Amino acid sequence: MKIVLTGSLGHIGKPLAQQLVQEGHAVTVISSNPEKQGEIHALGAVAAIGKLDDTDFLAGTFRDADAVYCMIPPNFAQPDQLAYYQDLGNRYAEAIRISGVKRVVDLSSYGAHLPEGTGLIRGSYKVEQTLNAVPGISLTHVRPTYFYYNLLSFTGMIRTAGFIGAVYGGEDRLTMVSPEDIAAAVAEELQITENTNPVRYVASDDRTCKEVASVLGSAIGMPHLKWLALPKEQVLQSLAASGLPGNIAGNLVELGEAIHSGKLREDYDRHTPLQGKVKLEEWAREFARVFNSK
Repeated sequence: MKIVLTGSLGHIGKPLAQQLVQEGHAVTVISSNPEKQGEIHALGAVAAIGKLDDTDFLAGTFRDADAVYCMIPPNFAQPDQLAYYQDLGNRYAEAIRISGVKRVVDLSSYGAHLPEGTGLIRGSYKVEQTLNAVPGISLTHVRPTYFYYNLLSFTGMIRTAGFIGAVYGGEDRLTMVSPEDIAAAVAEELQITENTNPVRYVASDDRTCKEVASVLGSAIGMPHLKWLALPKEQVLQSLAASGLPGNIAGNLVELGEAIHSGKLREDYDRHTPLQGKVKLEEWAREFARVFNSK
């Protein structure tokens, strides 16, 4: 198959490209960074260097592909995250229409079934709705859960405060996922051309925040590490003190509240997938490596 991947060689993109090349597919990787060209070629893929906000470039790269993988790269430099998601979603939709590609796999998020109350994930909801309106395609939204590597944002707090704190914690359940498990699911979906799944959830492990803290703490020599659920106002104040813009901080807290209430995972719990290979204890070794390197 001729498969086009967006996302360059990121956390998901690199293992995804490697797997598809190893399975014998003709893979093109889109990247905005010309310096990635050599690394892409070394994997056995073709590099397409250009911008995702260039619809003509996207359409030309998608043309003649059997399947394309679309994702919105994180970009916190964008002042309006929802507008950023909507703009790229529109450009993907138009490029898909122009190119005539029929099989599309979209990287979305758990919680994307909800139009409100999920912070930044509202952007994924908007992209899903935009792509759903493209006629004549076979579309799958891959909805990963909480990325393991987001836990790395707590390393500074653990060092200075000695605990993990957010608007969610304690006995709140956190379903987590490894990029490698996401890549494996996306690779599988890209190769399915009949009887496709409209939505596929991807997760690697499911624990309470209390259990997560215990596993991470044991990995870094702090076996009694706690994860506390903190008041919203305290979390907002802390994010503001760190220099995070108010609208992004507000979206992150709203997302955290959706985790705390269980709202974010309601649809996931109705379609709980088989969990992937990378369990929390394995990923905790990476957490410890990063924690101890600073």
